[in-house]
Amino acid sequence: MASYIIRRVLFMLPVLFGLSLLTFTISHLIPGDPVMLVAGPQATKAEIAALAKEYGVDEPLPTQYVLYLSGLVRGDFGRSIMTRRQVADDLRLFFPATVELILAAMLVAIGLGIPFGILSAVARDHWPDNLIRVFSLASISSPRFFLALLLQILFGIIIGILPLGSRFPTLEAPPHTVTGFLALDAMLAQNWDALGTALKHMILPAFTLSLSPLATITRMMRASVLEVMQQDYVLTERALGLPMRLILFKYVLKNAFISTLTVIGLYFGWLLGGSVLVETVFDWPGIGLYATTSIISLDFQPIMGVTLLIGVTFVILNLIIDLMYGLFDPRIRYA
Repeated sequence: MASYIIRRVLFMLPVLFGLSLLTFTISHLIPGDPVMLVAGPQATKAEIAALAKEYGVDEPLPTQYVLYLSGLVRGDFGRSIMTRRQVADDLRLFFPATVELILAAMLVAIGLGIPFGILSAVARDHWPDNLIRVFSLASISSPRFFLALLLQILFGIIIGILPLGSRFPTLEAPPHTVTGFLALDAMLAQNWDALGTALKHMILPAFTLSLSPLATITRMMRASVLEVMQQDYVLTERALGLPMRLILFKYVLKNAFISTLTVIGLYFGWLLGGSVLVETVFDWPGIGLYATTSIISLDFQPIMGVTLLIGVTFVILNLIIDLMYGLFDPRIRYA
């Protein structure tokens, strides 16, 4: 198992290097000159040159990449041309908001998707199975931004029980920042009013974001359970008269969950980059909204910072999923 972990970690290094090179190259192929955009139409050539030198964009691209890579090693993601803030500081501010939203969405998706998938497989071709399959198809087919608007109209305007957007009311003081996760910070401060407010603001965006992974996890779990239940050892256990509940929860689920675990890990990474629309509709201050603002203003450093952070997180999540395989498949532990 130790050699397996070492190999997986070593495989990450060239992936991360290639990711940094790809991110740097693509961001500099975008048409437009951010320095000219910041300097304004009235800027002189000397002012433009000084601004370009300040941000290092007057150097050849290979030199810029070397400087960028050396900064990454030190944890320096560069400085925004538009706001003149350090990108690392912005990422520390916005990234926890996105992670908190994704964790809430995946908690809903996993908590409902696995039981739904099991129920659908056990009740194959009966009304619970048909109902769950229709719900899964509708969930995965619904555009997120359209669903988000419908939920805002229904629960925010017509019924009026949930806020339309944002992460916390502007006129209220949020709990003291310890982890960057509002709900967790509120619990640490034992501020239950703030916890309730944070959760109310999280319900609609988290539910909107959860529907696609919920449908996929449900369908994957159903297919995996049905496949495992046709294996010889399961048929033998059923022939011996073992209780169906014992067979299902002791023997079937452990083997059926491996493929579903892969989907769960991939969705954690996909939602990091796919939360842009939901964050924009609900005005959620995460890296999706931050990246959108940076792209509109052609701000290279934040774009590269967000892309690289999402890529690194995706690679780490895949490493964690690979290691978790050993918990469900003993053969991997001794590979």
